[in-house]
Amino acid sequence: MIADQAADELLYDLRDGIGRVTFNRPRFRNALTFPMYERLIEICECADAEPAMKVLILTGAGEAFASGTDINQFRAFREPQDALNYDSYLDRVLQKLEKCRVPTIAAISGACTGAGAAIAATCDLRVGTASMKFGFPIARTLGNCLSFYVLNLLSSLIGPARVKDIIFTARLIGPDEAAKIGLLTEVVEDVPALQRRVDQLALLIAGHAPLTIRATKEALRRLQAKNSLETDDDLVLSCYQSNDFREGMDAFLNKRQPIWTGE
Repeated sequence: MIADQAADELLYDLRDGIGRVTFNRPRFRNALTFPMYERLIEICECADAEPAMKVLILTGAGEAFASGTDINQFRAFREPQDALNYDSYLDRVLQKLEKCRVPTIAAISGACTGAGAAIAATCDLRVGTASMKFGFPIARTLGNCLSFYVLNLLSSLIGPARVKDIIFTARLIGPDEAAKIGLLTEVVEDVPALQRRVDQLALLIAGHAPLTIRATKEALRRLQAKNSLETDDDLVLSCYQSNDFREGMDAFLNKRQPIWTGE
């Protein structure tokens, strides 16, 4: 039943060497569930094992790319290890996507926030519509934090100063600014134009030397990787185990403003 649900909520198709992933929970702005994450991992493994696949496109159904992890997934958190497990789990999903053998393209329209924004940032190329909004509004919603892995990924993409600006202000970036700072590869007018452009881009890339593309992608990934003896476990726990995080969840689910205490 869970596998069937994930298949319905995360669609996958492979035609003419182009794989297409569609986050398919439009009623919930494509908020991501754990079964959807598992299916994304499986698709990345399929891409690694399928020589016929040349490019993988990720997009969202309806008016959003993906609005982050479904908040209801957090309600079962009881122990400190639950938060650490979630953090490492999401990192594993993103690492699987980052290490995917084929080039990945995020086709972004509407909300691209939280874990959805992390997925988009992990992709090799990002094309967005005039309606796209990118960000991590956690400082005004849940009061949680991003992992070392995600922060390093974002810093490599747009620089640490801009990452701080986005998270500290909890604002969402529009398409013009996103293109200006290098977050988007290009901007198109609407969803039909987005579909046409990413298809063109995927076909173009699919016709080029796969070993050149693979070597470039993997070399850049290795250059961005940083070895450190430090962990972020204490930072993760300080957020996810706090009264503020519980307040943030309750406020979000009940559509009210949270009252932060810093505890």
